[in-house]
Amino acid sequence: MKEYSFPYGRGTKTFSLDEKRVLGEIRMPEAAPLTDIPGAVLDSIRHPIGAPPLAESVKPGDTVTFICNDPTRVANSFDFMPVLVNEMNRLGVPDANMQIVFSLGTHRLMTEEEMREGVGNEVAGRIKMYNSDCNVPEDFEYFGATSRFTPVLINRLISHSDHVILTGTIVHHYFSGYGGGRKAVLPGCAAMETVRHNHSFMMDPRAGLGKTTDNPVYEDQMEGVALWAAAMEKRGAKVFLFNAVLDAEHRFLKMFAGHYAKAHQEACKFVDAVYGVRIKQQADVVIASCGGYPKDINVYQMQKTMDNAALAVRDGGVVILLAECEEGSGSKVLEETFRRLKTPEAIEAELADHFVIGANKAYAVSRLMKRAKYILVTGLDRRLARDMLFAAAVDSVEDALREAEKYVGTDYRVLLMPTGSLTVPLLSE
Repeated sequence: MKEYSFPYGRGTKTFSLDEKRVLGEIRMPEAAPLTDIPGAVLDSIRHPIGAPPLAESVKPGDTVTFICNDPTRVANSFDFMPVLVNEMNRLGVPDANMQIVFSLGTHRLMTEEEMREGVGNEVAGRIKMYNSDCNVPEDFEYFGATSRFTPVLINRLISHSDHVILTGTIVHHYFSGYGGGRKAVLPGCAAMETVRHNHSFMMDPRAGLGKTTDNPVYEDQMEGVALWAAAMEKRGAKVFLFNAVLDAEHRFLKMFAGHYAKAHQEACKFVDAVYGVRIKQQADVVIASCGGYPKDINVYQMQKTMDNAALAVRDGGVVILLAECEEGSGSKVLEETFRRLKTPEAIEAELADHFVIGANKAYAVSRLMKRAKYILVTGLDRRLARDMLFAAAVDSVEDALREAEKYVGTDYRVLLMPTGSLTVPLLSE
């Protein structure tokens, strides 16, 4: 027997397995983390990809808006934001001319304390900070429509500065290809109707993890942001990207800066290299951790790990998912959709007829249950877990394995995913 300890919420869950059952652990390849964070930040923005350095475009007295991640995405903004703000000071931009807008998309509003935690006390004490609330129509400005008829409604707060700097981190995304890049603006700082229309393309079979070419969600986002960026350019404003890639311990591996599309494309190649992990075969049982808080803050975020784990499990197998879900489901619409419609087929049919944010997560969760059983090790309310069609919700991995045997028998093989929200299993031919 071998003991394992996987991230769970703000702590860990420990369990033991017979090593003979274990086919392997799906972990990121070893990569040395950056040691000089301020130096790496400055090096990236002084040697950007596809754009001039900030020092050539930022002038004394200019205004600057930073877009930062909300708490559902690990970004370590508190490490790089002081460096970026101080660099703006050096270039002649006073604190009073800078602001931070948190790209919430359709997520809940952040508290003042969460904002401070996100960017650090020093920056929070110097720079004005705002939420982008998708549900306040008057906060958004219209920039046209994409060729797929998505109305491009973008928050006014990010549309009237001399410079807009998109920040964040990049991981694979289950239907828009990759996080980071344009997502800081759309969906991050877009109105609800913009997000709703764009996300409706997730039901297209061409939408998927790690896909950009011919992915309608990604292409629509890029087109929408391009319309906004072109309008900004006409106003004399400039858009600049700063994105980083982290390892499983939330340490910086590499930083990318420059043009919001070109720099992001280069970063995505690096993401494929460090997060993609080859496996020789799919397993009867996959034991996956989201990677702890905030990746398992709620079902809404947990679902992304479900998609990654689905790549490692055989048809008819079982995924045991460690996800505390301290904030429950993360969406009342998600809960209501499950309780009302009750089956994956009914959810898909209604969403195809009328796409609703929140209900789309019910589709994302339930579609995976058609080929594998999902058992939660969680603090989620047990009745809610049943309503959401999970095969079981239990307190320990040992309990989950006993439940799994009902579906795969006692002679099963296991793949382990300690950082399931990051690692993408790739089945070798």
